[in-house]
Amino acid sequence: MNHLNRSALKSQKSYPERIIQFGEGNFLRAFVDWQVHIMNNTLDFNTGVVVVQPIEKGLIDLLAQQDNLYTVYLQGIKNGSPSKDHSVVDCITRCINPYENFDAYLKLAENPEMRFIISNTTESGIAFEPSDKLSSAPPKSYPAKLTSLLYHRYKYFSGDTEKGFIIIPCELIDRNGEKLQQVVLQLCQLWNLEETFVTWIKESCTFCCSLVDRIVTGFPRDTINEITSELGYKDNAVVVGEQFHLWVIEAPDFVAEEFPAHKADLNTLIVKDMTPYRTRKVRILNGSHTALTPVAYLYGIETVGEAISHQVVGKFVKELISEEIVKTIDLPADELNYFANEVIDRFSNPFIEHYVMSISLNSWSKYKARNLPTLLDYLEREQELPKRMVFALAALISFYKGKRDNGEAISLLDEQEILALFENLWNRDYKSESDLTNICRVVLSSKLLWDRDLNEIPNLTKSLSKYLFSIENKGIKEAIEDIL
Repeated sequence: MNHLNRSALKSQKSYPERIIQFGEGNFLRAFVDWQVHIMNNTLDFNTGVVVVQPIEKGLIDLLAQQDNLYTVYLQGIKNGSPSKDHSVVDCITRCINPYENFDAYLKLAENPEMRFIISNTTESGIAFEPSDKLSSAPPKSYPAKLTSLLYHRYKYFSGDTEKGFIIIPCELIDRNGEKLQQVVLQLCQLWNLEETFVTWIKESCTFCCSLVDRIVTGFPRDTINEITSELGYKDNAVVVGEQFHLWVIEAPDFVAEEFPAHKADLNTLIVKDMTPYRTRKVRILNGSHTALTPVAYLYGIETVGEAISHQVVGKFVKELISEEIVKTIDLPADELNYFANEVIDRFSNPFIEHYVMSISLNSWSKYKARNLPTLLDYLEREQELPKRMVFALAALISFYKGKRDNGEAISLLDEQEILALFENLWNRDYKSESDLTNICRVVLSSKLLWDRDLNEIPNLTKSLSKYLFSIENKGIKEAIEDIL
C-alpha cells in the first residue's frame, strides 16, 4: 500500500502563497487548512498556506515526507445520522522551522501577495515575554516572532500602507486579536521601534478577534488500521475531527470579501461583534457540559453520549438548554435553535467517548463563568429562578462531597482551597434541612467561589436548599424526577 504523496494522489496543484500559518498541529490542519482547501476547490480561492513551526520541535518533517499532504477524517452526526467522510488537504505549500532557517522565515514578509496570518499557539502562546529581543533569530514567543516579521515587511516595503496583514488568531482566549495586538505594541515599545511602524501596525494591519469550535481528536492511534484500509493509502499525518465546525471572526466587511468562506457553505461568520456568539457557545455548549457533569455522574452515567441519550438525564439537559439557557442570549431564535440542535448532535456523537469526569476539572470556576451569568440573566428576564440550573448547582455541591450514592469515591480535581472548603463542609453525612441549608449559605457566600454573596439573590438560598435536601435524602434519581 502506497504512502500519501503528490505522485500517489496524482495531484500537481500549486497555489500562490497568501497565508502564513503559525502552527502545524491537529486543530489548524483539521479546521483552518481544511476550510482553505474547500474554498480553493469551490470558489477558486487559489491560496496556498506556508506553515511556520512556532516551537523548536514539531510535525513539519512528518508533513514534508508526504509532500505536505494529509487526510482530514470527519465523523459524527450529520443531517441527523452518523456519518464519516474524508478529504486530502493539499493547500500547504511548504513548512518552515524558524529555529533552523530564520532567514527563510523573514523572507515570507517580502512576498507582496501575502495577506493573512493565522495562528494557534495554545492559550499561553499570546503572552508578553520581556526577555525577547529583536536581534534574536528567532525570538522565543509567538508575538515576538510576529513582530519581527511585521517589522521586516514594514522596512522591506518602505512603510507601504497597502502591505499590511489581516491577522486572525485562533488561540482559545477571549478577545484574542486585541490581546495579540496589545503584546505586539508592548514589544515595539520594549525594542524602541519607530512610531511610524507603530502607526503602520495600528492602521495597516487588521487584528481580528475570533472564536473557533470543532472537536479534533488528532491521529487515530486506536483505529488507524481500519482507517488506512478504508482510505487505501498510508497517511502518518491523518487527523480526525467531528463533523461540526464554527468560526466566528470579528472583522470589517472587507475581510469577508477577501476571505469568503461563507460563499463555500462553510460555517464561518464574519461579524461586527462576536460577543453574542461567544456567549452562545460558552452558555449552550460549555455551560450545559458543566451542568450535566455532576447530575450525570451522580446518576451513575460515565460519558456525555450516555447522558444525552438517557431518558431522564437527556431530557434534563435538553430542557436546560431550550427552556433556560437559550432564553438568556440575544441572537435570532433560528440561530439559537440551530446551534442548540448542533450541540445535542455533538453530545450524541457515537464516534467520541467523552467521559464526564474528564470535564469535571475546576467545576466551580466553570460554573461561575459559564452558568452563573445564565442564572442571573434568566432571573432578570423571567422574574423567576431557572430551576434546572439551580438544580445543577445543588448537584455540584453534592458532587463535591466526594462520593456517589453507592459510596463510591469521586476523584475531585480542583484548587486545593476549594477541595478543603468542601471537605470541611461535608465532614459528616448531613440529612436535616437546616444542616443542608447552612451548607448552601456557606457555599453561596464564599468569596473563594464567587465575587459576591449569592445569598442576596431572591429565593436562591431557599430553592438551592430544597434541591440539595431532595438529592441527599431521596437520591439523584428521584430528585431529578421532581423537576422534570
